[in-house]
Amino acid sequence: MSTTTADPRSSLRRVRSAAVLLGPAFVAAIAYVDPGNVAANISAGARFGYLLVWVIVVANAMAALVQFLSAKLGLVTGRTLPQVVRDRATRPTRLAYWAQAELVAMATDLAEVVGGAIALHLLFRLPLLVGGLVTGVVSMVLLTVQNRRGQKPFERVIIGLLAIIAVGFVASVVISPPSVPDTIGGLLPRFSGAESVLLAAAMIGATVMPHAIYLHSALTRDRHGRSEDRATRIRLLRITRWDVGTAMLIAGAVNLSMLLMAAHTLGGREDVDSIESAHAAVRDSLGPWAALLLAVGLLASGLASTSVGAYAGAMIMEGLLRRRIPLLARRLVTLVPALIILAAHIDPTRALIVSQVVLSFGIPFALIPLVRFTSDRALMGEHVNRRVTTALAWLIAAVISTLNVLLIYLTVTGS
Repeated sequence: MSTTTADPRSSLRRVRSAAVLLGPAFVAAIAYVDPGNVAANISAGARFGYLLVWVIVVANAMAALVQFLSAKLGLVTGRTLPQVVRDRATRPTRLAYWAQAELVAMATDLAEVVGGAIALHLLFRLPLLVGGLVTGVVSMVLLTVQNRRGQKPFERVIIGLLAIIAVGFVASVVISPPSVPDTIGGLLPRFSGAESVLLAAAMIGATVMPHAIYLHSALTRDRHGRSEDRATRIRLLRITRWDVGTAMLIAGAVNLSMLLMAAHTLGGREDVDSIESAHAAVRDSLGPWAALLLAVGLLASGLASTSVGAYAGAMIMEGLLRRRIPLLARRLVTLVPALIILAAHIDPTRALIVSQVVLSFGIPFALIPLVRFTSDRALMGEHVNRRVTTALAWLIAAVISTLNVLLIYLTVTGS
């Protein structure tokens, strides 16, 4: 009797072939480690210790499912989420939908440019307004790479920046490990007053980001196209699961590291109310190298995320309105609100947190159509969501919407 053994070289070739197809989720994952995350997570850890660890875990689990559904929509239909919305909406609805999406895009850009400006101030003592301008210029250079050389080189640059972000924020946790029992205790869902709800909404808004939901459908479509071959399509969907899972695992680890670092190093300190003061506290507690890595991670976060955000905004406009503004021109327009905030000397950390709350309110507008479309058998065919997937996706939408309503109530009543 003869037996056959797998050829190791053939297995290696298959792994390399699959690895080459990874990347779109890593670009989308930049949205999950942007300066808004830094502000929200560090503020949550410094003010409430380990209380909101559960928000990080839940938000990243939700994000993984949402990003896969967006990627699946692009792969199966060959259209982006904004394009599918456009095809199924009346003109007034499209315009209103685009208006809220643009508001969300402006909030996104504000967070990213302000974050880059803060990082440049920490590293080189540049004035915040000058740092905002430098961040905008560098983001234009990154967008030029995408415009002239295509998506793959852009992906490589963004993945490199993601690696820098990961090292910058995970380093503090490695240098001074947090309490394991307190971390486990933070997995119990609970709040402590209106401010904790505000920060939880900001953390979710910074993690499950609307523009990333829209963008991922375009990233997978542009990278892989729409295959008519069933076997190829199934293979791409399987690889996309790995792509999303790996990218979100990295993003989740970075977010958790931010909060744990703040809870362990900064918790209980009365003088930590901004990213700048958190940076100073880290320098005092863990040394100058830890503070340097934190600032470098923040800078990489701002540069990468503002480029991805501008890319997403252009895609949303083109998908909904069939109008295209040159990407660099759009970059200039969306840079203005952030520069106004910096020029007006508004507290940049507070501006970052409020921008993330605005993003949280925009999530249902992206998430509800995504769940509806991916649950539509006429649109998705055999790749339609399973009932359990649909139920989980609707639960995510309900949780986020309920949190937003609770946030409004607590803010209005001052509870």
